[in-house]
Amino acid sequence: MRKFVDRIDEMATLEEQFVSSEAAMVVIYGRRRVGKTALITEFLKGKRSLYFLATEESEEQNRVAFQRQVAGLTGDQVLSDASVGSWDILFDRLTEGDKRLVIALDEFQYLGKANPAFPSIFQRIWDTLLSKRNVMVILCGSLISLMESQTLSYDSPLYGRRTAQIRLGQVPFSFYAQFHPAVRTERNLIELYSVTGGVPKYIESLKSSHDVYEAISKNVLNRNSYLLDEPNFLLSKEVNEVGSYFSILKAIAAGNRKGGDIAAAMNVRQTGLTKYLKVLERLDILEREVPITELNPEKSKKGLYRIKDNYLRFWFRFVFPNLGLLETGHASEVLKLIKRNFVDGQVAYVYEGICRDRMWSLGAEGKLPFVPERVGRWWGAKDVEVDVVALSTQQRRAAFGECKFWSRPVGVNVLERLEGQAAAALRDKAFAPYAGKPTYVLFSVSGFTDSLKHQAQNREDVLLVG
Repeated sequence: MRKFVDRIDEMATLEEQFVSSEAAMVVIYGRRRVGKTALITEFLKGKRSLYFLATEESEEQNRVAFQRQVAGLTGDQVLSDASVGSWDILFDRLTEGDKRLVIALDEFQYLGKANPAFPSIFQRIWDTLLSKRNVMVILCGSLISLMESQTLSYDSPLYGRRTAQIRLGQVPFSFYAQFHPAVRTERNLIELYSVTGGVPKYIESLKSSHDVYEAISKNVLNRNSYLLDEPNFLLSKEVNEVGSYFSILKAIAAGNRKGGDIAAAMNVRQTGLTKYLKVLERLDILEREVPITELNPEKSKKGLYRIKDNYLRFWFRFVFPNLGLLETGHASEVLKLIKRNFVDGQVAYVYEGICRDRMWSLGAEGKLPFVPERVGRWWGAKDVEVDVVALSTQQRRAAFGECKFWSRPVGVNVLERLEGQAAAALRDKAFAPYAGKPTYVLFSVSGFTDSLKHQAQNREDVLLVG
């Protein structure tokens, strides 16, 4: 049985809406496989509820299916056999009585896709009926663009009706070990996370394998695995011109992170990419990253694009360029290529993101001399780049971090290099508001040398995180 992990804040929001004395409408949306249905299912346990999964069939077929469930919940045999041509009648019958009822409409966007007028129909039902009854409605969907247009945008008939909304993201790495009942090393967990990210469906698929390469071979490179075609499945549901989006993601995964470099790799004009990049950002697939000191990120000319989703980054970096080999039965050759570049080309990059999340936790736990207001990366001229930077404007302090996914312990030389990079960064005018004494944080998956541990014990400005 799949274990339910994390979603603490989301569950708290749902429970708060449930105990309200007023009618509630909660919109839950997010990319496919991220665990929206699992969240709803867990929340509905022990509650009087009706869960309805809409399909891509016609509105009439969906209404007939909904009618059967209403009849089953209410025990209304007459309704079960009747011909009903109105949603209003069904919702009216369903919500009779005083006891709190939860109605969860999953894949809600398919109802609006089958009938573009359905959001207006549901608005009328809400305004005239449901809003006056002891009911909590959950509208859930996995097609982000459609859910936004049908339920959240200003132009939507349902705009202003929701009492809460949840955009469900991936499970953070800090909860990742809970998916794996077997004892695993931190290194092994990070390697697996670098492929699955925090997508519960992917985690479940790979968790039976103790070796990351075995997991990749069995679940990704296998021509019968759903993961092999997953990026095409995800994007084809959201966008047209899938090929253009694939080309962009392939270019970024290959290391082209500036807008101009992406355009050059694709042999197109940079201005022609803007709309595609914006769509990928809105779908939470792509992120435009700027140095942490930038005060106006949208206007910054230093923006770099990165693929947020670990699996998509892995797939476009290692699988997409080698589909020909896979289709001709040479999966073993592809696995050799992956082994050659997996740690430096994927895991080390993902580990930096894990360390940035940990920097937030260090501040919250009082292990830093200040509580960060911002955490991110920083880069400047002359090849100066810092993996993790935490900033506090109020206390005029900065912490600089270095992340090493090595097979050997980190030594004093890494600290010295970080101090040099930090000194160069602090000479940049962007760090003028953070002129206080810096803190140095070293992250290592393989521990630290005795000499570095000794030095850290005698310095208040050095923190080692294993």
